[in-house]
Amino acid sequence: MLFQSDDTALTRRLLKLTSLLDVAKAMSAERDLDLLLPLILYEASKVVEADRCSLFIMDRERNELWSKVAQGSKNEIRLPVGSGIAGQVASTGAVINIPDAYADERFNRSFDTSSGYHTQTILCVPMRDASGEVTGVIQALNKRNGRIFDAEDEELLLALGANAAGAIENALLHEEINRLFEGFVSASVVAIEARDPSTAGHSERVANLTVELAHALEHTATGPYANIRFSPMELQELRYASLLHDFGKVGVREAVLVKAEKLYPHELDMLRARFQVARKDLQLQSYRRRLTAVKLRGDKALPEIEAEEEERLGEELKRLDEVLEFTLTCNRPTVLAQGGFERLQELAQLTYTDAFGQERPLLQTPEIRSLSITRGTLSAEERREIESHVDHTYRFLSQIPWTRTLRRVPEIAYAHHEKLDGTGYPRAIPSKTIPVQSKMMAITDIYDALTASDRPYKKAVPHTLAIDILSREANSGQLDKELLTVFTEAEVVRKVTARAKK
Repeated sequence: MLFQSDDTALTRRLLKLTSLLDVAKAMSAERDLDLLLPLILYEASKVVEADRCSLFIMDRERNELWSKVAQGSKNEIRLPVGSGIAGQVASTGAVINIPDAYADERFNRSFDTSSGYHTQTILCVPMRDASGEVTGVIQALNKRNGRIFDAEDEELLLALGANAAGAIENALLHEEINRLFEGFVSASVVAIEARDPSTAGHSERVANLTVELAHALEHTATGPYANIRFSPMELQELRYASLLHDFGKVGVREAVLVKAEKLYPHELDMLRARFQVARKDLQLQSYRRRLTAVKLRGDKALPEIEAEEEERLGEELKRLDEVLEFTLTCNRPTVLAQGGFERLQELAQLTYTDAFGQERPLLQTPEIRSLSITRGTLSAEERREIESHVDHTYRFLSQIPWTRTLRRVPEIAYAHHEKLDGTGYPRAIPSKTIPVQSKMMAITDIYDALTASDRPYKKAVPHTLAIDILSREANSGQLDKELLTVFTEAEVVRKVTARAKK
């Protein structure tokens, strides 16, 4: 009988040690602190056969222990190091094993009083890191079947605590790295939007739409994307790439980024000043003609001369004002009516006389060239400069030592302006070499650019028209038609908008 009893105890111990190894593996693989801490408590309760367990982590800056996974408590608990049983273990590093809680003066009965729980036995052990420093405390309550915690329980819980300390440290470091990346990405987005305030919120909206499209894609049962799945880290990678897709705009001249009209403000000021000089020139010429006429026709003809000249000057000033108004119309990012560009060439022949008596063109050649831009406000050179932001983005993002799970962020951001038919920029690569994440972002980026109400150079278009424009681009082979179908049918925009309002 004694042999059988020893054999049973050995078997039970082997099972516990095996369980300890299994939980060590599980803990080393888990990087999410919110998932790791309950796992540790569950396994601790199982290993020492306790009714419930609590885990406290050392906060050295505040000299406190904190816990949000104390079984039986819904709220985060904080207590000073040195206070209470857990605080004493954290302070001294010694194990505390209490066979009868109510007979020990160190036990604080307030928790039992408030919760209705009855504590009988307590085992509290320190968690130590590789250097021997106490990083936290595990506390087990009430050994099952009315037993007390023994030396074996102390040994097992200490071993589990050592593994838990390393796993928690790794999880905390992982959390810090995530916060670092989040902070860096947020700061980068602020930097982008500081350069071009008119696009504030664009990066965040594109990120939300693209991630939501990825979720929708996972529920697609047919088509080329039926079996696609994104892991949590791949979704984070996609989100970062979307948030940073326009970061290269920091390398583009600010005047080009925020150019709302075809002429820059200083160019428009010079043009207006030239028209003012031309107006004065017309007035001066009129008074010279009056003086000449009086000399020829005499003083008695002055009223008649004045009337003639006022009418003529009025007509000339009216024509000049019409030319200025037409020029200002051309300056706005609108499509000119047929014949508008021909009239600009005719106006290029108009002249005025400056203060030195030199004849000057009313509209200069560079101004005519800028006012003749057929779409938007940018010249071909300026558009190439804007498009260069993608190269700047890739070069910048490639300098960052991304983790292995985020290493494709630069590649995904690099291809968000590429087209399936090879007409995109900056590399004009074919469809098969464009990552699906970039194809998704191309749709959401264009959609937000069309519907955004904060662009000074264009009016926002309604949702339905934006979808029509995207559909035309998909039908012409530029955007992915299957992805656009999912984007539309899954109501990605509605879901993101509803979430933002909560």
